[in-house]
Amino acid sequence: MNVMSVESSITKQIVELIKTEAWDAGRHLPAQMLADRLRVSRQPVNDALALLHEKGIVTREHRRGYFVARPLTESMSEIVSHLGLAESDVVTGTYFRIADDLLRGSLPQEFSEQLIKTRYDLTATQLNAVLGRIAKEGWAQRKPGYGWAFSAMLTTPDSLLQSYRLRLALEPAALLEPGFRLERSVLEQCRATELRLLHGGIESATADELHDRGVRFHESLVEASGNAFFIDTIQRVNRVRRLLSYRSMAQRERYPEHCRQHLHILDLLERERNDEASAFIREHLLHTMSSLAKIEDVLRAQRNSP
Repeated sequence: MNVMSVESSITKQIVELIKTEAWDAGRHLPAQMLADRLRVSRQPVNDALALLHEKGIVTREHRRGYFVARPLTESMSEIVSHLGLAESDVVTGTYFRIADDLLRGSLPQEFSEQLIKTRYDLTATQLNAVLGRIAKEGWAQRKPGYGWAFSAMLTTPDSLLQSYRLRLALEPAALLEPGFRLERSVLEQCRATELRLLHGGIESATADELHDRGVRFHESLVEASGNAFFIDTIQRVNRVRRLLSYRSMAQRERYPEHCRQHLHILDLLERERNDEASAFIREHLLHTMSSLAKIEDVLRAQRNSP
């Protein structure tokens, strides 16, 4: 199982709950209860429980769910090592180092696996995991025959702003689709996530978690449109924009305002004021583009520096 950073974080949080709450063997672990405690959706909780089942931390009973297999008395570092989550952290850290080097122009457009393995001191397993993640997200692909190539489209300074211009055309329109329907449970989950970030999560979240939070929010709204073409487009653009958007995570002072804007959009949709929500999400995206223009200037300067 290839565990990415979000699933890794949730797995660790479930382990910490079992340990700090001193839950005994046989304690039932309903996915919804854990999702509520961790303020996430059920899917990543189920993925984390499946991993913990593979590793013997929890048991699974047909049609009953997951249960604590045994009390956890080891240190968190020992448990993390046993679960292989430390390996996942190495992969995630290397992923961001490669992205940073690529955006700075210090990696060639075409590269070999040996170059990445040697430059970042990776094992064969770590190399396969990080290249698999990069390929899945669409900013590099294997060349026919030998070697790899980065996507030039995703490494130009204005690529991120271009992706936002596409979203600017799509997302406000999605809220006006005749079949738009945002489930109450989805709305409340989005709201809980924004409130958690406002109450300390912005400082403690990883770059991956901040990015995924934004992706989940905006994809949830587009998915509510019921328009399959809109949904496919937003999913495609979000798969490839991580490389460019993660760089903005260093400027976290803008996130409280983003959270408040997201909450305002949810309030409008809850009151079925979709016209106003559509207009506001356009302003929200324009505000973000204005902030990102500064990052574009930084990227351009870095790539043009000797």
